[in-house]
Amino acid sequence: MTLVLGRNAAVIWQTLRRSHNNRVRCLLSRNASTGLDLQSIDVKWRQRWAERGIAPGTPQKSHKPKSFVLAMTPYPSGDLHMGHLRVYTISDVLSRFTYMQGHDVLHPMAWDAFGLPAENAAIERGVDPADWTRQNIQNMKQQLWDTNASFDWSRECTTSDPQYYKHTQHLFLLLYEHGLAYQADSLVNYDPIDKTVLANEQVDANGLSWRSGAKVEKLNLRQWFLRITRFKEALLDDLDILAMENRWPERVISMQRNWLGKSRGAKLKFGVVDESNIRKSLHVEVFTTRPDTLYGVQYLALSMNHPLVVSLSQANADLKSFIDHAPHLAIGSKAGFLLPGYHAKSPLRALTNSPDSAQRALPIYVAPYVLEAYGEGAVMGVPGHDARDHAFWKHNRGDESILRVIDPPSSNLKATSKGRAASKIFERSGILNSHCGDCAGMSSADASVKIIEALAKNGGAAERVETWRLRDWLISRQRYWGTPIPIVHCQKCGTVPVPIEDLPIELPKLKMNWSQEKNGNPLEGAEEWVNTTCPKCGDSARRETDTMDTFMDSSWYFMRFADPANATDLFSPEAAEAYLPVDLYIGGLEHAILHLLYARFISKFVSRTPLWPSGGGEQNAGEPFRRLISQGMVHGKTFSDPETGRFLKPDEIDVSDPSKPKVVNSGQDPNITWEKMSKSKHNGVDPTTCIRKYGADAVRAHILFQAPASEVLEWEEDRIVGILRWFGRMWRLTQETKNQIEANHEHDDEAIPFKLPFPLSINTRERYLWNQVQRTILSVTTNLTETFTFNTIISDLMELTNILLLPNESWNFALRYQSTAALLGMLAPVCPAVAEECWEELHFIQRREATDDKGTNRQSVPKVAKIKTIPSIFDFPFPQVARSVTAIQSQTQTCAMQENGRLRLAVEILLPSRDLRDKSDSSSGKTKQDGQEELTQWIVQQIENTPDGGAWLRRMRERGVTWKRIVVVHGGRVVNFVR
Repeated sequence: MTLVLGRNAAVIWQTLRRSHNNRVRCLLSRNASTGLDLQSIDVKWRQRWAERGIAPGTPQKSHKPKSFVLAMTPYPSGDLHMGHLRVYTISDVLSRFTYMQGHDVLHPMAWDAFGLPAENAAIERGVDPADWTRQNIQNMKQQLWDTNASFDWSRECTTSDPQYYKHTQHLFLLLYEHGLAYQADSLVNYDPIDKTVLANEQVDANGLSWRSGAKVEKLNLRQWFLRITRFKEALLDDLDILAMENRWPERVISMQRNWLGKSRGAKLKFGVVDESNIRKSLHVEVFTTRPDTLYGVQYLALSMNHPLVVSLSQANADLKSFIDHAPHLAIGSKAGFLLPGYHAKSPLRALTNSPDSAQRALPIYVAPYVLEAYGEGAVMGVPGHDARDHAFWKHNRGDESILRVIDPPSSNLKATSKGRAASKIFERSGILNSHCGDCAGMSSADASVKIIEALAKNGGAAERVETWRLRDWLISRQRYWGTPIPIVHCQKCGTVPVPIEDLPIELPKLKMNWSQEKNGNPLEGAEEWVNTTCPKCGDSARRETDTMDTFMDSSWYFMRFADPANATDLFSPEAAEAYLPVDLYIGGLEHAILHLLYARFISKFVSRTPLWPSGGGEQNAGEPFRRLISQGMVHGKTFSDPETGRFLKPDEIDVSDPSKPKVVNSGQDPNITWEKMSKSKHNGVDPTTCIRKYGADAVRAHILFQAPASEVLEWEEDRIVGILRWFGRMWRLTQETKNQIEANHEHDDEAIPFKLPFPLSINTRERYLWNQVQRTILSVTTNLTETFTFNTIISDLMELTNILLLPNESWNFALRYQSTAALLGMLAPVCPAVAEECWEELHFIQRREATDDKGTNRQSVPKVAKIKTIPSIFDFPFPQVARSVTAIQSQTQTCAMQENGRLRLAVEILLPSRDLRDKSDSSSGKTKQDGQEELTQWIVQQIENTPDGGAWLRRMRERGVTWKRIVVVHGGRVVNFVR
């Protein structure tokens, strides 16, 4: 079950399964009794790391290769959630691993502190958003410290700090200087709840605000835009660079490519007839990717802000009323307004041999489903070949016939000659039928070419064009808590940029009660701040009161880390060349479009300035993030009432029997789902509470082990006991190895066996162990550099721990030390405090009692080696494979274990020696039989020595199972145990 903790933690705890409590208490108690008190270990090593002053993630002045590891900056809401813990655990693991590989690692932290949530929270609480944000940051910094993560806090950035947004304003002025920032009147998306404008990217497919969920309205306002469309080709083409060697996830690249939305097609010109003959020479241009469907056009649909619609609405009260009411229509509405007194003419009319269907007058509708941002703000309606057009036609024209002009390639050309009665739509390419004049019988591709060429020659009614979904980035926001736009408006000089030396333009302290919300932008009422002088002429002027979209702040923050103390520039070119681009960027898939697209745009712009002249080299092309990891969300177990659907609080669920939870009030079985954690669903889990209960490293390992990083993680707290047991086994392994060293290794008072010599010779069993160590190193390294499957890392380390603790094994003490040290080295990035504690214990060696020549003791009490400080495990390199992969693989084989011919499991065992194989293959009868028996005994022993194989054989013996015979096939590749 999932443990949900909050204000009612004590009550919830009492209702949890008693057996689970006892298991956890037993494990925690046992660990404490053996010296592995996880909470105390966290405190101890955090203090040690702080005293040491040098930690992974803080670059030093060295000649080591530099690596920049970064997780997406959080919004300081006040508390970490499980999603935060997941992403920052991943980034910390990778940062520590890269550090141990010998790199000078930069792993910083910033706060995306501006935005509507802080302002809305200030209104709810009656506090200044700056004070609220500052308090939250302090709280979250402590929580991050409690996760055992290592960040470079000396480079910390906060986007709401004037010393940061001074440079955001500088960036805006650079864009303005290059003609990439401009102001224009535009029909914009307006969020009626948050009372601000939204960029197109912040409105979902259902027309809802990305943050508040409100239905977005359309308003005509003067706004600031950035010309991201100037970079559209580079943003699209350079996705190929990011796709190389799987640098970015394929689905993120696909989402970016779709959002840019490059389409190739044709622009067609439809004549418009004013039936009153007042307006002459009217026409409407339509973009389409399917010119082959032109013969099937049955209407035109215009967007609500199409120039013709705007013009006609001034004299048509009904049309104006429809436009005003449109924002309140249901999502996906097929409502349409038929323009009275107007119809359209198909461009096919001008061609010879055009069919009768092309001569008809086409009705013209105003339709909310037509987007201004796509094509020309006009759609040619083809109900027979487009599902959306079909739905619109049926809604507005009822049972009027639908024309189908394209058939599947296998259809007979004459089969749909009565196509007006066609009842099904056909949306794919095919063969044009008899309704298509000279194009009848042609494929869609060939017909498209012929139609465009014919219309282009006949009055220019068609031309080949391409269109993009991408539109310029709207950055204006009508709220207080954001970066002020550094522009003043002067009656004489017009729009004037603020001189760079006058930056930052700081937000004013407002004299208002934040608990009393007011409509509109609070900055407009700050008269002392708004009224200023023009930098150009010195006359009176007014400051721009719009603030910037918070995505502007986060579009370049990663660059600031390269040179955070620079007071005059965003950063120096030298710092940019040293640190940019980010080598490894980690963040949620929900940012695949907005944040990443804007960051790519700003990064490419900066790479065309003197700030970052190389842009990271030809193979980077100004891209901001060399490698991207997109982690999945964290979902919590969610209970809801089966009758009302209401989400239930933890104390409304009886979990005395975790397998059969009940609704307390009704005794019914609740609906159980896994959903994104949120307060409204009462399914959230507080990471800090979990860390205090189990220790940071246990929670880190658990969150990595539960699911692959790219997938949704379903948080199940009760399974953390598996991690605690594993920690107990590692602690036992550490102590056993240490005791074995003390008993066998000669050393003086100062000797610490950090590099015990590898044994000169090892037997077959020890060779198996060493090969397993090398296999684990190879697998873990691959997972940390290529696949990023962190759950596999945990399982690999668990398996190696079990092998090192196999019963009845007397490993060579030096080999066991080397193997245990390698295990702890691989553990260190994942569980740094536990690894440090085990490492220190392993090397805190008591020297053996000295003896005289006669063998009598010269001292009765063992002495502890005189150790001032045992070096941190992070002072040592990450384990490396000692042999080539081929050499390792050539010494082992996979053994398929069968029971009565049925496969039970497969284990990895050593290859039998050539001598053993030769004996079993001997041509002599008795010699061959003896050799096969010897081989069988040897193979069975190898199986016994593996964790899974040995466990299976022990279970069989405990059940009293005996084997009539054991058949070894192909030198041990298959072993059949016959009852």
